[in-house]
Amino acid sequence: MMYTPTTALIVVDVQNDFADPKGSLFVQGAPRVLEFINEQIQTAQTTGATIVRTQDWHPESTPHFAKDGGIWPVHCVADTWGAAFHPDLPDLGIVVRKGVGGEDGYSGFSLRDPVSGEESSTGLDQILTDAGVTDVYVLGLATDYCVKETAIDATRFGFTTTLLADGIAAVDLAPGDGSRACRDMLAAGVSIV
Repeated sequence: MMYTPTTALIVVDVQNDFADPKGSLFVQGAPRVLEFINEQIQTAQTTGATIVRTQDWHPESTPHFAKDGGIWPVHCVADTWGAAFHPDLPDLGIVVRKGVGGEDGYSGFSLRDPVSGEESSTGLDQILTDAGVTDVYVLGLATDYCVKETAIDATRFGFTTTLLADGIAAVDLAPGDGSRACRDMLAAGVSIV
């Protein structure tokens, strides 16, 4: 990877509920990719690249959760252990929180009202533009949801986008979801290395 001051590394949702085996929505491959993610953060920092960490930050009740009509177990509730970044993740970069108002916060760039479908911005596109970023690298959890949506949105906002395959892991609610997500990202113009 060629990190420069015009690149950004977007680290998606490396939080306890996803990355720790005790988490409510543990992603099986998370421990395998954590070391690679940390190496990329350290390399990006030394080159002056922009580092962004996205963070699910849900209210206690949201249509996103199964108990309130959604599909997911309760996870990453604001100010809980589950919502905190994994302790092995370096405390570096800009934090962009998603789902704060109960929205579906799959992408680091946009939020979607689970009832109306109306989209709004997290402000990440403007943060990157203001920093002079033209190229982004994306990795984190989970491939088939937040990583996919973040990478596709990055291309939609005009950033040259690369997925770092050694730094992702999938939920795979249905077998093959992770592979299908990678195909969707390629079709949207995301490069995969």
